[in-house]
Order: sequence, then C-alpha cells, then structure tokens
Amino acid sequence: MSQLVDSDETTPLLGDDASSCDSQDEDYKSRWRSIRVMYFTMFLSSIGFTIVITSLWPYLQRIDDTANATFLGWVVAAYSLGQMVASPIFGLWSNYRPRREPLVCSIFINLSANIYYAYAYLPATNNKIHILMSRAFVGFGAGNVAVVRSYVAGATSLKERTSAMANMSACQALGFILGPALQACLSFVGEKGVTVKIIDLQLNMYTTPAILAAFFGLINILLVILVLREHRVDDHGRLIRAINYTSEDRVDISEETEETIDQVAVLTSNILFFIVMFIFAVFETIATPLSMDMFAWTRKEAVLYNGIIICCIGFESILVFLVVKMASQRVGDRPVLLAGLIIIFCGFFILLPWGNHYPKIQWADLKNNSLVSQISKATLASNGSLEPTGCPYEQTWCQYTPAIHLAQYISSDILIGVGYPACNVMSYTLYSKILGPKPQGVYMGWLTASGSGARTLGPVFVSQVYTILGPRWAFSFICGMVVGAIILFGSLYHRLIAFSVRLGRTAEQ
Repeated sequence: MSQLVDSDETTPLLGDDASSCDSQDEDYKSRWRSIRVMYFTMFLSSIGFTIVITSLWPYLQRIDDTANATFLGWVVAAYSLGQMVASPIFGLWSNYRPRREPLVCSIFINLSANIYYAYAYLPATNNKIHILMSRAFVGFGAGNVAVVRSYVAGATSLKERTSAMANMSACQALGFILGPALQACLSFVGEKGVTVKIIDLQLNMYTTPAILAAFFGLINILLVILVLREHRVDDHGRLIRAINYTSEDRVDISEETEETIDQVAVLTSNILFFIVMFIFAVFETIATPLSMDMFAWTRKEAVLYNGIIICCIGFESILVFLVVKMASQRVGDRPVLLAGLIIIFCGFFILLPWGNHYPKIQWADLKNNSLVSQISKATLASNGSLEPTGCPYEQTWCQYTPAIHLAQYISSDILIGVGYPACNVMSYTLYSKILGPKPQGVYMGWLTASGSGARTLGPVFVSQVYTILGPRWAFSFICGMVVGAIILFGSLYHRLIAFSVRLGRTAEQ
C-alpha cells in the first residue's frame, strides 16, 4: 500500500504529525508513533549527557584531588570517544536487523554506565579513572543516535524530513534544557546528601542525577520494546519494505533505481559536522572552569549558575528550531546552515579577552605557605567547607590575560545558542537528503562518529590550550576553524543538494 505524505511542512513543533486526512491509515499512524519514540529516545539520550555535565568537574575535584582541568578534558572526551566507536557498529547492525535490537542493547549499556558513575566514589583509589570509564560507557550507549537518525531519515519523505529532523533536534534541545535544570535543582541536595545503606549508595548532588538518568533509560527500553515498529518510505512518502523489516503482511514495493551517492558532498558534510561539533564541545567543556576562573564562583555556584545558563540556551534553541523550520522552507537548508556558522563565529569572537581588568588569582597552597597567619589557619580549621576561588596561580596566563566579563560570557552564550542548533539540524537534514533513499544506518553512523570524534578532540584540545595558554589562544583558534568551515562550505555549496534533486527527480526547494 502506497501513499503520499507531504503535509508535514505545516506541522507545529512536536505536534501531531498524523493529523492529516490519511490519519486513519494504520501504517501511517504506526509510522508516526514509532518516529515519536525516536524523538523521545533522542530526548533521553540528551538528558543522559547533560544531566551531569555541569557537576562533572566539581565531582572530580571532590572524590579525587589529583584530577585537574586537563584530566577533565579527557573525561568529557571519553563520552564522545565511546560514541565514536559505537556509532558505526550500531548503524551497521540497524541496516540488517530490526532496530529494536541495537536500541535496547545500547540503552541498557547507557543505563548500567550511569549506575557505575554514581558508585565511582566508593573505591579507595583511582576514583577519577572510574569516572573516566563510566563516561566512556555512557558514550558507547549513546552510539544509538546513528540508529535514531537513520530511522527518522528512512521513515520520512523528502518534504517531511526537515520538519522531522527539526522536531528531533528540538527534543534533543529539551533534554539539553532539562538535564542541567534537573542538575541545578538537585544541587540543593548538597554535597553530603543521604546514604542508602542497603545498597551502599550515597545520594548527593553528584550521584542523584546519574541515578535519575538510569531510571529514564529503563522507561526508554520499555517504549522501544512495546511501541517501535519498522517503517520506511521513499522520497515521495510511498511505503516500501525496509531491509530489516521482518513482518510478512506488508506489500513489497520496488526500490528506486540504484544511483551513486555524491561522495564529495558526503565527505564535506562530515567535515562541516566535525567542525560544528568540535567548537560546541569546546564551549560546553570550558564553561564551568572558565566561569570558576573568571568570576570566582565556588563549585556549587558554578553548577547552579551554569545549569541555569544552559537551560536558558536550551529554551532559546527551541525557538531557533521553530525559526529554522520556517526559514528552510523559504530560503532552503544551505543558507540557514551558512547563517548558523556566521553566528557561531560572532559568539566566539565576542568571547576574546580585552580590557585592563584581570581575574582574581586563587590562593596558593596554604599548607606550604609560611606567610599564612595563625588566624587564617584557625579560620580554615573551623570552616572545613571553605574552598579557594578564582584563577589558579598555576595557570600563569591568569597574571597577564584580561578577564572575560560576565556580559561577554552571556552574550557569547546567546549567540552560540542560536548558531549551534541551526547548524546541527541543517547538517543532519542536508546529509540525509544527500544520501537519498538507501538505508542510512552506516552513513549516519559515520556522521555521528565524526561528531563524536570532534567531541573527543575538542575537550582535550581546549583543556590543554586553555590551561597552558589561556582563553585568548583557545578562542582565536576556534574563530579560525569557523572561518575555514565557511570557506569550505562556500566552495562546495553547489554540490550539497538532495539526492533526488541531483538526479532531476525533484525540484530544489
């Protein structure tokens, strides 16, 4: 049974896509129920990452005093490294088997890894290594993003796809909002929290978010098992049998003629996506250390304030997705992607240090400072919760690099909160259109892997450069990368078009 489904362009964000005149058709309703499960899976995957991101650095400092900003970069990178390894594996798996299998497997790994993270404080030594390993396994489980993206790309027509990808990115943004929001709320549990003796678990502001993420994973597994069904349509919305579809009650419709995918466009899309994810990984990794260094925030303040800021960015992103859906219908996908890159450049350019105001320097090691007065020692002894704030004296650039003002930080957040979601959704949308009607599991796996590779290298890069050279060098390099991306995009602009448009089967929007 075939049908055309082209009415989704006017679908409200996260609205009921099955509200057309054909909504009584069971295949149609089942297809959109399954797509919504993918939306929810993306939402929970995003929560699983962001719910601990603002507390990761304070947690490391609390349970292992040997951890430094450089090691934080490796911990953040571990998530993306795990995702990079897993994405092609799960993508290939989804091309030949029902997608329920890799999804359930990946979500279970993610669930287990979050529980591991919550118990990372228990070992007597090497706690930071346990944090590193747990985040790597959480990232491995998040490799299912390739399966989610390929499913939605294969289950939507060409006209539906921008809207569906924007909806899915909006769900990702909702997770991006609620993760830090939940962490900010749970910060009031405090660093001590309560201990559940029967399972030897300390529930505090660092471990409770991970346990909550594990609970969300359990809900996700149930939805995938009970609701998800295999569906695939061609670029015109006609139902076809997917390679991994196992039921016998669907009419088989012949595939479109095999044609060669434009590999140059595919490679360019991967490079652009790598750059977009690299610069955002730099931003999310450095936010907490940068704010603690520049604004002399305590660990608890950094978790709370950055959680609030990231929540606001998430709400802003949802508005951006609404605008992106309308703008892409009017001007096309490529101009929206170009505009997003320009806005990101402006965001990082604003973040460059300037002026003659310098950051507060953190206290030197009080134990080895012979000039510390007896009064100061007595004060510290009576207040064990006192912690040094400001820019660590070990970072020599703190003494000669101007401080970044709070207004700069907020302005940069606002601009990046506009540019990044626009680039993110357009990258996935363009990529899926370039690939055409073929099963996209492996290709989506490689795109996700390129993004994960960027999120692996970005934190390591910024932790090293920021620690040694400071924000001026780190953010100047990012500005240069964005300029390079704009030049690459402009030079191959004419090749980044949909598969069916390139073959003359569909008019370019």
